[in-house]
Amino acid sequence: MNIPSRIEHLRAEMAHHNITAYLVPSSDPHQSEYVAPRWQTRAWLSGFTGSAGTLVVTAETAGVWTDSRYFIQGEEQLAGSGITLERQQVPHAPEHVDWLVENLRAGQQLGFDGRVVSLSQARMLEQRLSAKGIQLNAKYDLAANFWADRPAIPSSEVYAFNPVYAGQSRAEKLSNIRAWLTKVEVDAVLLVALDEIAWTLNIRAADVDFNPVCLSYLLVTKNDAQWFVGKARIDQKLSAALKEDGVEVADYSKVELALQNFPASRQLAVDPATLSYRFFELLAGKDLKELGSPVVMMKAIKNETEIQHFRNVMCKDGVALLRLFRWLEKTLKTTTVTEVEISERLADFRSHQVLYKGESFPAIVGYNGNGAIVHYHAEPATCARLTASGILLLDSGGQYLDGTTDITRTVALGNTTMEQRRHFTLVLKGMIALSKARFPKGTGGAQLDTFARQFLWQEGLDYGHGTGHGVGFFLNVHEGPQGFATSAVTSRGHTALLPGMVTSNEPGFYRTGHYGIRTENLMLCVEDRSTDYGNFLRFETLTLFPIDRRLLQLDMLSEEERKWLNDYHQQVLAGILPLLKEDEERTWLRQQCQPV
Repeated sequence: MNIPSRIEHLRAEMAHHNITAYLVPSSDPHQSEYVAPRWQTRAWLSGFTGSAGTLVVTAETAGVWTDSRYFIQGEEQLAGSGITLERQQVPHAPEHVDWLVENLRAGQQLGFDGRVVSLSQARMLEQRLSAKGIQLNAKYDLAANFWADRPAIPSSEVYAFNPVYAGQSRAEKLSNIRAWLTKVEVDAVLLVALDEIAWTLNIRAADVDFNPVCLSYLLVTKNDAQWFVGKARIDQKLSAALKEDGVEVADYSKVELALQNFPASRQLAVDPATLSYRFFELLAGKDLKELGSPVVMMKAIKNETEIQHFRNVMCKDGVALLRLFRWLEKTLKTTTVTEVEISERLADFRSHQVLYKGESFPAIVGYNGNGAIVHYHAEPATCARLTASGILLLDSGGQYLDGTTDITRTVALGNTTMEQRRHFTLVLKGMIALSKARFPKGTGGAQLDTFARQFLWQEGLDYGHGTGHGVGFFLNVHEGPQGFATSAVTSRGHTALLPGMVTSNEPGFYRTGHYGIRTENLMLCVEDRSTDYGNFLRFETLTLFPIDRRLLQLDMLSEEERKWLNDYHQQVLAGILPLLKEDEERTWLRQQCQPV
């Protein structure tokens, strides 16, 4: 069944249920960013595989709304499908809702699957559409009626995550959540987000590619907890440990019954950002208190054990990258290499590092013009072949038991042009400025984002993505609530940075059809000093790998910026050299870290 046929089947189902427009988001019942194949409905219906996008279908039209990271990809994947690419001006903005308001009439219905749309999203739709007399219908997962080979709900092995790495026991984390219950005066909290549950229970799994989580729900009361995951997935040892900590294991499918039976006399805390509209309907008549999940901030502020592991994991991840780039340099002297082969080689080099569990996201390997596609994914049949010329952008990361990495390096494979060096240096100047920022407590990501863009802005240049995101600890590589973004509309923009948060710093520049540039390090927010004007914070750079000096336009760097770069390369040497046993590797690293 091709894409046009799938859309026609969807329209037939819409007509059967008297639905005028049908909305398909990118999420699953847990509002995950990366979703298991079971819930990749938008991708299956449209053919557009970007991680962010919303499909809206009517009897006459179909469109996918997505942001500038995916414009090129969207054009390619939607070509010939009958589905139009709708270019969002602001990432994550609900611009499809404006279209619905303009194009639907009173008495018509907007349909969607209430299991994969959050309460807050449904309310926003209701608020905008009800004013025009447009009704919502959240009853149907229409694709289920004709998606014959739909993947099953995943059920990978669930295993305990050792407190040696986590820094806190399961009992301690549950105790902290219960202290929060007392503080906010509620009887229980329902956790829906998969990484929040994995963090709380010190468990990991592989239900979602690149994210070590499992499909489940967690209901925590002041005295006990119910984990809806499935007894068959838990081995005897973990089952006993959970029981000792007061956690009862139930089947994943039993959560709806548990919510229906939740006592009306007790108050339940729910997070409207993750609670599905379907669950909200099930909880009708219950005493609900809508609050942000307490685990979001608990998880975002890393403890001392996690922080030390983060520092260590960057060293061995740097070793893997060193071996990848040495192999690439040697190979390109005699032959060409594909983008896919680079991705495979890097995963292999990482796999030889201790405690490695897999990639933290699909590596972005963009050669020359492909590097300008922000979330480019190389495919074996169509990917580019590298020669000893041009520019390579490599954005990759690893999942280790002792941490999660995310690093981007842009490297020259041959001679560089003045324009390439100028753009690379403008990006680096912004990355350095954000790395060196000192700021008072209470400062949000939207304020700090300007540090990274200022030099590009001075040249009338910019990039269409956020400058940084939070990073989990052997969890999701994209983690809330903090980050660097131009708009304070998103939570990433207005959340204040706090000591213990780990955030990426990744400004870029993209010349469509020619090259992409991005330089990314992970940074830890730490205390700086107290003055008469308040308590100030700064960043400690965690990522350790050389920045390509061949792409620098040195006369554009100030003395202070040169000092930062030289000091950083000394940190790289101090972290990685002790792990290298071969003289050739040590020599290569010293050459890459020579002062400028």
